[in-house]
Amino acid sequence: MPETATSATSSTSASSVSDVLSRAVTALGGSERDGQVAMAEAVSHALSAERHLLVQAGTGTGKSLAYLVPALVHDQRVVVATATLALQHQLVERDLPRLIEAVKDVAGLDTSYAVLKGRSNYACLHRIREGVPDDQGVLVDVPQGSMAGKVLELRSWAEKQAETKGSGERDNAPRHTDREWRQVSVGHRDCLGAAKCPFGQECFVELAREKAHRSHLVITNHSLLAIDAIEGVPMIPDYDVAVIDEAHELVARVTQAATDELAPADVERAARRSQRHVEGSEADDLADAADALRDAMAEARPGRFDQVPDDLADALVLVRDAARACLSAYPKAEAGSAAGGDGDAGITQAKGSVQDVFVNAGRMAAGSDADVLWLSEGGDRTPPRLHVAPLQVWGPMRDKLLTDKTVVMTSATLMLGGDFEAVATSVGLKPTERETSGERERTDTVLPWIGLDVGSPFDYGKQAILYIARHLPPPGRDGLVKAQLDEIVELVDAAEGRTLGLFSSRRAAEAAAEEVRTRLPHLTTLAQGEAQLPELAAQFVGDPHTCLFGTLSLWQGLDVPGDTCQLVLIDRIPFPRPDDPLMSARQKAADQAGGNGFMQVAATHAALLLAQGAGRLIRTTSDRGVVAVLDPRLATARYGSFLKASLPPMWTTADPQVARKALARLAAAAGSAG
Repeated sequence: MPETATSATSSTSASSVSDVLSRAVTALGGSERDGQVAMAEAVSHALSAERHLLVQAGTGTGKSLAYLVPALVHDQRVVVATATLALQHQLVERDLPRLIEAVKDVAGLDTSYAVLKGRSNYACLHRIREGVPDDQGVLVDVPQGSMAGKVLELRSWAEKQAETKGSGERDNAPRHTDREWRQVSVGHRDCLGAAKCPFGQECFVELAREKAHRSHLVITNHSLLAIDAIEGVPMIPDYDVAVIDEAHELVARVTQAATDELAPADVERAARRSQRHVEGSEADDLADAADALRDAMAEARPGRFDQVPDDLADALVLVRDAARACLSAYPKAEAGSAAGGDGDAGITQAKGSVQDVFVNAGRMAAGSDADVLWLSEGGDRTPPRLHVAPLQVWGPMRDKLLTDKTVVMTSATLMLGGDFEAVATSVGLKPTERETSGERERTDTVLPWIGLDVGSPFDYGKQAILYIARHLPPPGRDGLVKAQLDEIVELVDAAEGRTLGLFSSRRAAEAAAEEVRTRLPHLTTLAQGEAQLPELAAQFVGDPHTCLFGTLSLWQGLDVPGDTCQLVLIDRIPFPRPDDPLMSARQKAADQAGGNGFMQVAATHAALLLAQGAGRLIRTTSDRGVVAVLDPRLATARYGSFLKASLPPMWTTADPQVARKALARLAAAAGSAG
């Protein structure tokens, strides 16, 4: 139990939560929403009854307040985890401060909170003050080249943060690139640790952790939650409940956190860094192992390995064993010695790079059935790399998170195919454990859970049309064909711009953008990659006669309410690529287990993205528009009903004339209003 929790809030009764929520909504100038009240009461019940909860809350429900209020009322520490920095920023900069101000007079509420991010999101004072290691592990004090000015600016900013007791978080830093930020930050392998670092008392990460230990609410992200709970690396102070927002992203983020990579260049770098610190031949042997790995990778075919080629398997064992020997050859630290000089930091960081190589090569060499190993093809600037990821994450999530904690998962898209079963199964909850009535006893083997859809404040049947272009040919491998391009131009023309185009590939997005530019030159057409996404989004919002075409990052998280977006175009059902190593392995495993791999993996993946993409259209109660899916399979294929059941309940048509006339009416109304 957190040290600041108060005994005055020893229960999370629905009535007290409703009272606090009502007070907060009134103070914030809002109005009571049935879905928000129902969700808050359900979260409160889940916390007190120690039941897992999956709650679907449509856009506009006010779900942040619906879980933050029960979290404040709960008598033990609660962790709130988001998938995106944007939502985390919204919680910390807007929602929580406003809520705390609104309920400041409520007796007994512990409103303390803290933010925890991964170590590399904070500036490192040791790296800033003592220098950055080069490839040999030598600490270089002055940055070189074109980025020197920006790095010096970041250093100056970090020093001011230290003087003023700032957070040192990357989000608050001057504008910079990833490469520039790496010059002022470290990952966990390169960190000396607070006990050894001469600046440990000022360390931004340590200060953030200390604040988290004093706080009732801890705001973090899915990856850090996974590393703490599933990987077993202590990152978060002990807590009772995890609230997971954007929970539709959880499996992907947990998978990402448990995925490792290895390339010959990583091994070579570790060997070079070790040469200054290892007296024997072990560093040279590690460099030789890197050559063997490069040769073996050159002979291997890119893609997933069902059976690892013998040469590659031997090379991975060679790298693993050479890295182990190199680690053993490092000088042992003298008892009672403290780090503080450049040499100590160089040793720590060089040894950390060898440890990474040892762990990753060992995991890949093990050939576990629980892992998927593949070789990426690489490109002009990205050499081929080996990747290893867990075949599934539901087992570790069930054993190491859901068994120990009470977990609330929420999103606007948790019901795929019309129910919670697909998402529940993917995170480790069994459909047979779902509670429909009465109370089931929770044990180490039975984890009761509740599924709740609190609906949406939007009337999708009146606000939105789902247009399925049934007359078009099914999409092929050669990209967009003339019939699809003609359809896109006609729809965009009817809408007079105001179009968000969501495409399955960058090539398709660029082809559509070029066609619209050529045939509708009076409109502004933007394509992802032509500028940074925030800049493109701002331009899209600023001029209604604009189209924005792009790929995956536009499918989720882009919030464009109003007349700016009255048409969402989706070129094809977003199934994973057939050659996607992880998805194809999961699909094969599901088939071998007697299930339907296509429905469990590919169709579920597509349903989630379709729901997220369609969700870009209606963002407020006054929004109107059309979601146009140019893939006839949504209407004709057997799996189409599953996909449609995952979408908001929009009025549906297959008549292109109906869709175009609706868009023309909306454009005319928006024009006259403007």
